[in-house]
This record gives sequence, structure tokens and C-alpha cells, in this order.
Amino acid sequence: MSQPHDPIDQHWADLLSPGRRQLLRAGGLAAAGGLIGAPVFAAAPAPSPAAVAAHTGKSPWGYATAMEPTPRPLAVRPGEEHGLPDRPRAYTDIKSYHAHIYFDEDSYEKAVRIRQWTAERFAVELGNWNAEPRGPHVTPSFYFGFGTDLQPLILPWLQLNSLGLTILVHPNTDDPRADHLHYALWVNRSQPVNAYGMKKPDLAAGEPAVEQIYPNTQPTVAIERS
Repeated sequence: MSQPHDPIDQHWADLLSPGRRQLLRAGGLAAAGGLIGAPVFAAAPAPSPAAVAAHTGKSPWGYATAMEPTPRPLAVRPGEEHGLPDRPRAYTDIKSYHAHIYFDEDSYEKAVRIRQWTAERFAVELGNWNAEPRGPHVTPSFYFGFGTDLQPLILPWLQLNSLGLTILVHPNTDDPRADHLHYALWVNRSQPVNAYGMKKPDLAAGEPAVEQIYPNTQPTVAIERS
């Protein structure tokens, strides 16, 4: 005497029957995966290239760009435009430094702490608190400038007190673009700096050859020493 089929077993038997397999092939698993009797729709064929409407108008680049020459560009590092330099650049070309501390909405409290610590301990030129990208800097940041005499002290201090933030330390020479892109030091990691458009100072317009640093903080806390 045959026993009644379990409803689940019967469902799978129907699903895997020859007729059902044909249905799966025609309509896809999504159309027949569990709703027996649901309508099955075959996928619409992709339109042929001839059926796609062509864009009208003219390319602003013309129609001969594929034939343009492709010469090697000049080197962007200063002093290497036409090959390796013959001699090193004088380290005394560095007149001062900037430290840029980057943060976001999750890490800004760390930046606040570093900013406070810096103002309490060093005579530096402390810049604005930039809650949005500013200049070549693509994330919120603040900066402070300092003289070359403080570099041996501030650089290791930042390394030990970065709180994990990304910090750019760059020199100030007569080439701001190179200072940000080629002469820079990074604490923890680097990030993009949009400095390719920066120009050298306009001496004819009275701009100083190198950006000047004017300290505006008054230290009140002695620097920690071991």
C-alpha cells in the first residue's frame, strides 16, 4: 500500500521532473525556484549595436588624437628635468618647515589634543583649524610652522605623539610644489596632496622667495624628557 508523499518531498519531485527541468531552462531558476504555476518570462535579448542610437555632435578633441606623438615627459622633480643632477642641493635651501596634521569626523579629537600639546610646548606659527579641505590638502587639517632650529626636536616629538594620525612634514624652499610633493616626510602613512598647481613665488610682485614663519604661540609647558 503506497504511503502519501510528504509535501516537501512532493515539491522537490515536481521541481526535478523532466517537464520542470525544461521550464527551468526556459525561464531561469529565479522564475521557477519555488512558486509553481508562476508565469515564466524569458530574458529579453540584448539590442544589437545597430539598434543603439548614435550620439550626434563633434568631439572637442578632434578626430586625429590617435595619430598624435607620445614623447617622454620631462621629469617633475626639480633639478632632474634633463637627467640626474651633477651635485647635491644645499641643505641650507630649507628655511623652515610646516607640519600638517590630518583628521576626519572620527579622529578630530586626537587632532585637538595634538594641537593643544603643540601650542603649550613650542614657539610655532599655529594656523587655522580647517574643518574642510583647504588649499592642496584634501581632508580637514591644521598646520603649524617652525624654524630649522626646532626640526631635530619637533620631528621625533611628532613621531611619538601622532596618536596614529597622518602627518605631513615638508620643508619650505623656493619651490612650494616640490616641498609638498618631493621633499616631504610622512608620519604613519601618506595621502594625496593636490599640489601640482602650486607655483614658485612671484618675486616681481614682491612675494618673498620663501614663505616666512612668524611664531604666534607662547609655550607654557616644559617638553617631556626621559
